[in-house]
Amino acid sequence: MSETPLWLQGRTAVIDAADSSAWRDGTTPDYHLSHSVMPGQRSTQHAPDSLEAIVESIVQVFEMEVSYKKDPATWVSMVTEHFRTNVNGGPWASAQDIVDIGSYNILIGDSPFYRSGQESFESSHHIFHKAFPGGFYWEVLEVISPPPVVTFKWRHWGAFEGEYHGHQPDGKTIEMFGISVAKVSDDLKLLEVEHYYDPNQFLGKLTGGCPVAH
Repeated sequence: MSETPLWLQGRTAVIDAADSSAWRDGTTPDYHLSHSVMPGQRSTQHAPDSLEAIVESIVQVFEMEVSYKKDPATWVSMVTEHFRTNVNGGPWASAQDIVDIGSYNILIGDSPFYRSGQESFESSHHIFHKAFPGGFYWEVLEVISPPPVVTFKWRHWGAFEGEYHGHQPDGKTIEMFGISVAKVSDDLKLLEVEHYYDPNQFLGKLTGGCPVAH
């Protein structure tokens, strides 16, 4: 019998353990593309028990929970009452801020290519699901420092095959790279996460370098 805490058992285990009432739209999230497509597009392969694999799994659980679970009290990937996150040294956001504002809006912030102040949680997710209908994947490239302050490099990618704010897709794979610094508890729950990356470099590729008209 596994003694591994639920949040370290992987995204599928956390989804299976959740009550049906936990989901934002009443539908259990579907990650079949991550199992069928993503393995062939990865740039890294990590041993199952490596720190890289563990960090990647924790972030996958976190991403799933903030995207699909409507109540932060049900999020097992973090110490919810203490959790906070920011991007490029900007203002801190709590777990409740993620629910109220939207994870994409917080992670992207103000940009000439994206109207964060005009998008809801739901509309922001729809925009990127539409632009990347074949999936928008994420992997850990390298873990630079171990717990309790985990610094890691990552890659986010997908094929631009759907419309983005009126800009037509070119089918090309778009990549972005960044570094995150996560403070974790003794049992590897997230306490604080700082992200460092250039969202405009990524968004500019969706718009041909032309800022979205407001």
